[in-house]
Amino acid sequence: MAVIEVTDLRCTYGAHTAVDGVDFSVERGEVFALLGANGAGKTTTLEALEGHHAPAGGRVRVFGHDPRAERRAVRRRTGVMLQDGGFAGELTVRETAELWARLGSRAGDVAHDLERLDLTARADVAVEQLSGGERRRLEVALAIHGSPDLLVLDEPTTGLDPESRRRTWQLIGELVDAGTTILLTTHYLEEAEALAHRVAILRDGRIVRAGSLGDVSAALPARISFRAPPHPLPDDLAALRTHGRLGELVLETHHLQRDLRRLLNWADTHDLTLERLHARGGTLEDAFLGVIA
Repeated sequence: MAVIEVTDLRCTYGAHTAVDGVDFSVERGEVFALLGANGAGKTTTLEALEGHHAPAGGRVRVFGHDPRAERRAVRRRTGVMLQDGGFAGELTVRETAELWARLGSRAGDVAHDLERLDLTARADVAVEQLSGGERRRLEVALAIHGSPDLLVLDEPTTGLDPESRRRTWQLIGELVDAGTTILLTTHYLEEAEALAHRVAILRDGRIVRAGSLGDVSAALPARISFRAPPHPLPDDLAALRTHGRLGELVLETHHLQRDLRRLLNWADTHDLTLERLHARGGTLEDAFLGVIA
């Protein structure tokens, strides 16, 4: 049985349809990323999975349970990190974590949670005195308390500096290795590439592309980029040109090896060194931008 099963999910706010016929499943020990521009339906989908939003149609099951009608059965096995934790600013970090632990149903070591997110030195500091990144790390610490079977992360590294982001990625990897299933939303495509086994890209409340990173980018053209040389390209290569940065040429091709060889042969013929030469296959970013454009 999949940990999460979503079938034809539809969610509305009055006359507005936020989620319109979404289908996906998440297997145990998998990291599944929901991607999309603001307003695409990511957070509403998470709210339906958490039991906070009643679907207008379709079916949602978490551990085989209806997360709204059987919230207790789902909640005790699920850690949730929202975009805004809504903390009481006058409480300290330690007091906040201890209160959260008492309100929950999973046993765990609060001190260890704070240590894992590098918050031990800030334990006696009032939450209102934390930086935005420190608050985000506290939200992660609360979500992982008691080692939940399922972790739902809504924009988990927003506001974090690069080092903290990487350490959070490492922690997520450790949780997955221990068997935790993770559903996350993120605007950082490199985060999805670093963490996710599968992704789904939403637009206007619908999934328009889904699968492994390889599946999502398989049909996309490769790109060859380099600083514009002093000689014009031959017609067959010039026909592959697409938009690049100022002073840069970018070629798009579905035959990377062949066209890269042709480019290098042409450069050798003209005794040219192609500066800042870079060749890569299609990426998640290409797929994402192609969907939301």
